Amino acid sequence: MNEFWYLSSVIALLAGVTFLTRALPFMVLGRVADHPLLEHLGRFLPPIVMVLLVIYSFKNDVAFSLDFLPELGCLLLVTALHLAFRQALISIVGGTAAYMLLVQMGVG
Repeated sequence: MNEFWYLSSVIALLAGVTFLTRALPFMVLGRVADHPLLEHLGRFLPPIVMVLLVIYSFKNDVAFSLDFLPELGCLLLVTALHLAFRQALISIVGGTAAYMLLVQMGVG
């Protein structure tokens, strides 16, 4: 019974801290939400993070072999889908489906 209260208190504490770390920026930055720096970061940071993730995912494959060609093809597919439809969900689902199909066929 002692373990139950210990684990319950740890879970409650972690849940509270997690909620606080998620809510605190909105509470603190609510008054300066229209600041130009925050608007600039909100506009440009998500695409920059995506580019860094793509570069990081290719860093090992590109240097050593041509095993990255299926991934590169799917990346080009995602780019084409996004340029054609301008819908992130279509781009993500299309690229993921193509990559999974290539993996199941033994290509990827």
